[in-house]
Amino acid sequence: MPSFRTTRRVKHSPAEMFDLVADVEKYPLFLPLCEGLKVRRKAQSGEGVEVLVADMTVGYKAIHETFTSRVTLDRPRLKILVEYVDGPFRQLENRWSFQPDAEGCVVEFFITYEFRSRTLGLLMGAMFERAFRKFAEAFEERANLVYVVGRRLGSAAERPA
Repeated sequence: MPSFRTTRRVKHSPAEMFDLVADVEKYPLFLPLCEGLKVRRKAQSGEGVEVLVADMTVGYKAIHETFTSRVTLDRPRLKILVEYVDGPFRQLENRWSFQPDAEGCVVEFFITYEFRSRTLGLLMGAMFERAFRKFAEAFEERANLVYVVGRRLGSAAERPA
């Protein structure tokens, strides 16, 4: 089963990076392959833990697929877990963690997935791997835009909710 893992040091706090990744509705603005994201449901699940159910549409050229995930936002532990619910995958899970670092934060990202259709896996597999490599960079660039440029401009318009 394909998987991808990356660890990145960024100059933003763990709380800022958690907020940025947790703001899933903004993904279509900056995340490779993400064409749309709609949160269907939000619920509190314990102190500081929120669970979302969301539909994400990904696309590349003529291929467009929508899948549903359950996203557990664990603010006290600065962890995010995304679990597959429905769509073109047989299995999909990704995890984020955000640890304090002397210069900001260490962001860890892990994803494992398997397409339900072997044909779709062959068509999308290599492209997914390239996109995952760009994900960490996309989130870091977004953080710089929101937290560095946004502070300079004094505007809350671009900051995560």
